[in-house]
Amino acid sequence: MRIGELAARAGASPRQVRFYEAKGLITSTRGPNNYRDYSETALGRVQQIRELLGAGLSTQAIRGILPCLESPRDPIVFEGVTSETVAALERERDRLTERIDILTRNRDAIAGYLTELKGRATDPP
Repeated sequence: MRIGELAARAGASPRQVRFYEAKGLITSTRGPNNYRDYSETALGRVQQIRELLGAGLSTQAIRGILPCLESPRDPIVFEGVTSETVAALERERDRLTERIDILTRNRDAIAGYLTELKGRATDPP
């Protein structure tokens, strides 16, 4: 399939698809007209990449774990996992945990502020 179809089906833009390819996250072949051609596997991979990016992983971390995934929707397989991949994922996990803690504190502070505001709000006469 061409880049526009892949992008539309995956919920991405053609620019994002080109970016994923430039980062080595997906591959394409070139037709005689020099247009990129993507397989059905690329569709699942782009969807997976978007989910991982949405979870806060970097493209570098994603590049490290993609080889550990047998296919776009299958569970992780463990052949070929390196200690560097494990360490990188541990760092990503720790970074996400820190972000969650900060977001939780901010949410709680805003909730407390809203409670106080509601208690002091006066309705116009």
